[in-house]
Formats: sequence, C-alpha cells, structure tokens
Amino acid sequence: MTASSAWTDMSMLTDVQPQLAHNFPNWIYLLREFDSLYRYGSAGGSKLIRAHRKRVREATSRLLNTQTEWTTKDPLTKPVCVHLQRALDIAHQGPMASMARAVSNVMSELTWEYGYERLPAALAKKYAYCEIAGPRGPIRTNAVILGFVLFAPKTTYPQHSHRDIEESYISIGGAWSENDLAVHAPGSLILNHPGSAHRITTAEQEPCLLAYAWVGPEERLSVVDMRLSRPRRTPGG
Repeated sequence: MTASSAWTDMSMLTDVQPQLAHNFPNWIYLLREFDSLYRYGSAGGSKLIRAHRKRVREATSRLLNTQTEWTTKDPLTKPVCVHLQRALDIAHQGPMASMARAVSNVMSELTWEYGYERLPAALAKKYAYCEIAGPRGPIRTNAVILGFVLFAPKTTYPQHSHRDIEESYISIGGAWSENDLAVHAPGSLILNHPGSAHRITTAEQEPCLLAYAWVGPEERLSVVDMRLSRPRRTPGG
C-alpha cells in the first residue's frame, strides 16, 4: 500500500459518521415503550419507587430527544430463547400488549447474553438477558441501562446483588416471585436497592419476560459486575 492510498483509507475512516438511533424506528418505538412504562405506571404510594421512576424516565426522555448514537450488534440467541414467543403471547393478552408488539418487531435483532463468567450449567438453559440501551446496548448511553431478562418455566435464579446499582423489574409476560414474598403479574414493578440480595423463581408451566432498568454511577454501569451470591445460612442451618 502506498502512502497516498493509506492516507485515502484513513481519510475515509475519519469521514464515517456514527449511526443515529432515530434512523432505526423499531428501536425508537421500543424505547418509547420503556418510557411509557416508567412514566405512566403507578408508584403504589412509595416515594422511593416514584423517585426511581423519575430517574429512569428522565434518562429515557433524553435518549428520545437527542441525537443518540446507535451501534450495530450481532444478533445472538441462547437456549432459553425458545420460550420467548410464548412469553410474548402471554404479554399480548394483558396490559403489556403494546410492549410485546414492540419487542416482536426487533426480536430477530436482539443480542442475548449471560453476563456471568461462571454460570451454573442448569441455568444456562433457563436464563438470558439482552441490553437495549446502555454502555453495551445498541442504543448507547452511560446514564441508564434498559433491557430484558427471560426465564424458562420452573426456574430458580439464584440469590444475587448489584453493587451501587438501583434496579427495577417490570413484568411483561408471565408470573414470577422474588424472595418468595409475592407473585407478580404483568405490569407489576419491583425495586431492588443497591446491594440488596434477591432471588427469582418462575411458574412451573410458563416462561417469564421482565423489563429491567439500572441506574447508578456511570463507572458502575459501564462495568459488568454481575455475581451470584451464596444465601446466608440461618442459625443452626
């Protein structure tokens, strides 16, 4: 390669402009659904949940109203993805039908991941997540992480926590329980405070799809630090 041709190639690279999320309407429609979830859902009288909803919707609003960067990611599936269509079918029957349609429109483009260096073999067939907006999502931002997590029927997602991350789940399709305290149906929201340990179980015959949002310091959002923790033993246990 001559010096002239090398300069031309470098010039072409520097002239390439980053793609913008608004050039991909189906992804913007999906982002709008996230905005609606956190803008119009109830806080149930909780000041903490109301404040969390505000933080998430302010972040999504900025993404919708600015020239947000778009990064192409290769589609990737995991074994649990065979249950995705069923979870969406359940969602279509309830209050999350609009979100289900938006997910269906990009379903073939989603990048499903595990997020753990070491994952129990049984869980590898029953769990995966995909990031929609965030430092590693196709919609790039350092202010929030938005995505989905999918569970197969009869799944126990072990106790885990997120350092410095405030996390919420909103049920899209399927029923589930956190820490064995209640059963959550489509449309319900659960807020996990930073560092709080939580364990998820799903119904015996139906999968579950949850939307999630993470808010916290940029340096924490930009680093994947997902760890399964050992449950605390009770005295005499």
